[in-house]
Amino acid sequence: MKDQLIELKRRLMEIDDLNAIAALLNWDQSTYMPPGGAAARGRQAATLGRLAHEKATDPAIGRLLDALQPYADSLPYDSDDASLIRVARRNYERAIKVPPEFMGRFFAHSAGSYDLWTRARPANDFSLVQPCLEKTLDYSRELANFFPGYDHIADPLIDFSDYGMKAASVRAVFAELRSQLVPLVEAITARPTPDDACLHQHYPEDRQLAFGVNVIKRFGYDFRRGRQDKTHHPFMTKFSLGDVRITTRVKEDDLGEALFSTMHEAGHAMYEQGVSMDYEGTPLADGASAGVHESQSRLWENIVGRSLAFWQHFYPELQATFPDQLGAVSLDTFYRAINKVQRSLIRTDADEVTYSLHVIIRFDLELDLLEGKLAVKDLPEAWRARYASDLGVAPPDDRDGVLQDVHWYAGTIGGAFQGYALGNIMNAQFYEAALKARPSIPDDIARGQFDTLHGWLKDTIYRHGSKFTATELLERVTGGPLDVGPYIRYLRAKFGALYGV
Repeated sequence: MKDQLIELKRRLMEIDDLNAIAALLNWDQSTYMPPGGAAARGRQAATLGRLAHEKATDPAIGRLLDALQPYADSLPYDSDDASLIRVARRNYERAIKVPPEFMGRFFAHSAGSYDLWTRARPANDFSLVQPCLEKTLDYSRELANFFPGYDHIADPLIDFSDYGMKAASVRAVFAELRSQLVPLVEAITARPTPDDACLHQHYPEDRQLAFGVNVIKRFGYDFRRGRQDKTHHPFMTKFSLGDVRITTRVKEDDLGEALFSTMHEAGHAMYEQGVSMDYEGTPLADGASAGVHESQSRLWENIVGRSLAFWQHFYPELQATFPDQLGAVSLDTFYRAINKVQRSLIRTDADEVTYSLHVIIRFDLELDLLEGKLAVKDLPEAWRARYASDLGVAPPDDRDGVLQDVHWYAGTIGGAFQGYALGNIMNAQFYEAALKARPSIPDDIARGQFDTLHGWLKDTIYRHGSKFTATELLERVTGGPLDVGPYIRYLRAKFGALYGV
């Protein structure tokens, strides 16, 4: 069994190496690659995707897994070897259903689609990318149909990123969440709106970036195993457990843009950096799900980064960094500004209360697209209509409407967005559990000390990687299933105090 396990790990590491190389090329395309490289990059991505998929579907892996199954069955469920064999089998059985030829075509298409999006959004030209998006929809349906027997065509796509979740279960959770959020938004937006003018002055880029780097170093992001660069749409990427990178974007007239995206992506990266090094190169060296991953980015960005305790410590440092802009602005004014609730157009800029409504809109639209209820050509108008009905605002153009998110233009339609709102729910559950285990966390944050929270997260969540599913992890950490209650309690307590509702 030992020799077979070694051989399995060797083959899995080869697959991981190819995927890491593909991720490196994607990072380069999103940061420094000149536009002229787009066509070749699409070909390169297709080649790597095809090779990785061929190796992932090699029958030799299936034979190794079959031979190792009795060994796995003899071990505790949560042992490293049993978990590796279990997760590797799940990945293998999923991969063998998708032809390598399809993966090559899809990766090439996605690279070209991303390049078109980077030009279509600044030009406010949906027509430039519409034919490509129609083809993406075809690819998404084709991918889903490699997994017959689903209840909804989105189920296989959701399963890729949030294993075990289905369209019906996500819809039910989102219906409950929406029923709680809509009246809360109504109550808050009926109150006087805080003045956030202090955030929209001239903030030089170099000082913004330096302050953000200082914050995430204090959080625990390890720059010996990471770096930060600029991009169109911020993201985190991992090439190994020793190289986990983040990106951001800067607006010199909006202090929050780079600062909070830096905190957000650092939350993702600290999760990956916290995975046990024993899992390097294996399928266990990943997050449990998109939702769990998002719970960590949103926890550090919002529950920590927008808290009063955090700014009681960091605001004097921020004032010293920008004395002309913030020297005469009180902590209370600043705190209210960064927690302003408003009916807005941009998901990534949305406040904590309205954010999940942005996600629910996208989730519903992509289900309509996959079901054939909505044509791609009608997507911009459907987008405007949903924003008008759900958030009371409508985008004046497609740049801040249907073109604002990269996801549909660099991946599938379906399976990507639900994790953002699931993460909001989970982060409150995890934070409640952290406070029960470590009651000193708020006081530590107010002193600029994050080791207590970061250490608890590493011990209870990060180190396990993808050993457990999101459902299993929630049960282990919180003692219960996915529950919107803690998130709603958190929002009502924080924003009830801020807005008097």
